[in-house]
Amino acid sequence: MDRPYRRHRPILATLAGGLAAGALDIASALVLTAMRGRDPVVVLHYIASGVLGREAFPGTPAIAMLGLALHFLITCVAAGMYVAASRRLPALVLQPLRFGAAYGVAVWAVMHLVVVPLSAVPNEVTFTLRGVATQLAIHVACVGWPIALTAARWSGAVRSRAGAASLAAAR
Repeated sequence: MDRPYRRHRPILATLAGGLAAGALDIASALVLTAMRGRDPVVVLHYIASGVLGREAFPGTPAIAMLGLALHFLITCVAAGMYVAASRRLPALVLQPLRFGAAYGVAVWAVMHLVVVPLSAVPNEVTFTLRGVATQLAIHVACVGWPIALTAARWSGAVRSRAGAASLAAAR
């Protein structure tokens, strides 16, 4: 493996983790919305409303695409933060299931308790026990784990125990 490839590993890990988490998370949101008998595209309009406010509704295909782009931007930023932290804290890639689960919960908390309330989303967010439990499970499985596992994969930690030991020694 040549040096330029090594240098780009954090970028590749960020993109792989962000895209995987983004695809899984949005797929789950679209499926859950459809199961409730609603048009799944409203999810994308809701995401866009974080920037556009009420202007995102009823929405156009362009607004839906903006929502999708914003969603993937957010998941790539979340992945980048995890990858950056893992370069200082090797345990994040040595134990990706444990820390990925915690990270999924943290991402949910930051998004729902900080970002959404500070955004232009026009509706007040309400929480139910069932809704929060569902969202936390989705964020662990569809956001935290994919980000942590791709960070571990691209760091070399999951290839072998020797790789994990050298990773820990290098940091």
